[in-house]
Amino acid sequence: MGYPQKLLSSGEEILTEFRPHWSRLLKQGLLTILVVVLIVLVATRRFDAKAWVIGALVVVWFIVVIAEFVRWWTDKHVITNERLIHRTGFISKKGTEIPLEVINDVTFQQSAFERIVGSGDLLIESAGTHGQSSYSDIPQPEHVQKQIYEAREARMAEMRTGGAPVSPAATSASQLETLSRLHDEGKLTDEEFEAEKRKLIGGS
Repeated sequence: MGYPQKLLSSGEEILTEFRPHWSRLLKQGLLTILVVVLIVLVATRRFDAKAWVIGALVVVWFIVVIAEFVRWWTDKHVITNERLIHRTGFISKKGTEIPLEVINDVTFQQSAFERIVGSGDLLIESAGTHGQSSYSDIPQPEHVQKQIYEAREARMAEMRTGGAPVSPAATSASQLETLSRLHDEGKLTDEEFEAEKRKLIGGS
């Protein structure tokens, strides 16, 4: 289920939306395997409380695994052309929003394991009351970082023109400027910079 369109402001568009990386459920997957093994072992034994033990294992599995899956499923990150949105919760909900124009810096961090599976953490620094916002288990954090920078540059260009439509040429120039800055800051390798530049020029 995508982010509700009715919650967007006039002229706001969703650029991308995603859930946390699947690796967040890795512990629950291992617990599921363990519970299945234990149930098989218990089922092969003969004792009076067998049904109670199996029932207890199923209840524990349901409480721990299903509850975490629901939390993962309802944890949604959304990037629009105006803001970053993070919503969590199924019954009790929580949401935070950061306007793109107040974002000062976006950094990511990955452990060795996270680099292998393609996840990581994002730290967003913004002005005003937002301060620092940390998000964990972000899929492909480098790509998300670039998306945020590009969305911010486009938003700033729109605000400089008083909300008037930005021409494709102006948008491409802004995106090239963003790519160059990320490359200069070492956040894009030479190969990544050239690849993104070719795609941008080819699509402009």
